[in-house]
Amino acid sequence: MVTPIVALDVADRPAAQALVTRLGASCRFYKVGLELFAAEGPDIVSWLRDAGKSVFVDLKLHDIPNTVRGAARSVARHGASLLTVHASGGSEMIRAAVEGAHEGAQERAVASDGCGILGVTILTSMDAAGIGEAWGREQVDVTREVVRLAGLVAAGGGAGIVCSGHEAAAVHSRFGEALGLLIPGIRLPGGDAHDQRRVMTPRAAADAGARWLILGRAVTGAADPVAAMEQVAASLAGAV
Repeated sequence: MVTPIVALDVADRPAAQALVTRLGASCRFYKVGLELFAAEGPDIVSWLRDAGKSVFVDLKLHDIPNTVRGAARSVARHGASLLTVHASGGSEMIRAAVEGAHEGAQERAVASDGCGILGVTILTSMDAAGIGEAWGREQVDVTREVVRLAGLVAAGGGAGIVCSGHEAAAVHSRFGEALGLLIPGIRLPGGDAHDQRRVMTPRAAADAGARWLILGRAVTGAADPVAAMEQVAASLAGAV
């Protein structure tokens, strides 16, 4: 089963609440990223949980293991279902995040379904040339690097990874169901890619092995977001 997640890439709580209200029952899972989390703090996670929604907190943590463990514990304590760290932080850091998230979920006063740690591999805003520039390499095989980073996440006990749909099939072939795949950069057929370099339709990402899809401007920028969610559901219907 593939779960769509709508990105609350907005500046503050009123804007987030307006979008959640507008989407209503058409969406049960939301992403809180750096902008909204920095503006509103963990209370926005608690508000979404109280509204009956699941929450993916996309902070892309990358620090020493003890610091990441504490941050993951705090985020999980507020009810997040998913949290990102950078896979390049290494398996020890990922393991610390997994442990912290487990501790935080256990500390919640209400029943919790736990908080899975996802390792971010290579941002979908980057292509091989941009990665080579950042890493000081003349040539980069993006798929090979994503699979390598996925191995660090698996070694650290992470629940899955974040990668583009173009690398999903290779990761799924190597790790199967052991790693869930969260695919950002999702665009509806004929939609604008905006600032993403490696994009894919919902159906194509699902067929490549995605477990979760991040829906940003394809839904939030649509004239009718509910209709856009219906289009996503139609695209996913019959996915293998």
